Amino acid sequence: MDARENLLTRRSIRSYKNDPIPTDVLDRILEAGTYAASGMGQQPAIILAITDRATRDELSRLNQKARGGDTDPFYGAPVVLAVLAAKERPTYIYDGSLVIGNLMLAAHAEGLGSCWIHGAKEEFELPEGRALLERLGIDPDAYEGIGHCILGYPAGDAPEAAPRKEQYIYRV
Repeated sequence: MDARENLLTRRSIRSYKNDPIPTDVLDRILEAGTYAASGMGQQPAIILAITDRATRDELSRLNQKARGGDTDPFYGAPVVLAVLAAKERPTYIYDGSLVIGNLMLAAHAEGLGSCWIHGAKEEFELPEGRALLERLGIDPDAYEGIGHCILGYPAGDAPEAAPRKEQYIYRV
């Protein structure tokens, strides 16, 4: 699909099949994330590509603990891409957000569903979240969780787009 069609047809998916994502497909999505724009080209974001079920479930429990709730915040998606960014950069939140946007668009181009899941900041501030980062060799004081991009094959049809609101665009 062309870029414009990709932008206009991507939707957040909240129900997934348990089918694994082929490594080459995941690699292309991850590569697209690394090409997101960043302030002064500094690339402060990192992506934790979580395909291990035990780690994915651990992250799900941390997200529930940090944000409340008793259901899987990742909607059963088999892959969680947690995006963090180095707090030393003044644009780190925006830069990490652009990475997630690229990941979601790349997933759609590959025929996968995706959804941004909030709570990465809060879960990686928990002692257990900090410990997880330390196990991975990531300094939890240097990085802040920006968000998650969950990925998988949709278990149903994508929802219809909501109508665009009035006065979305102001021309000057």
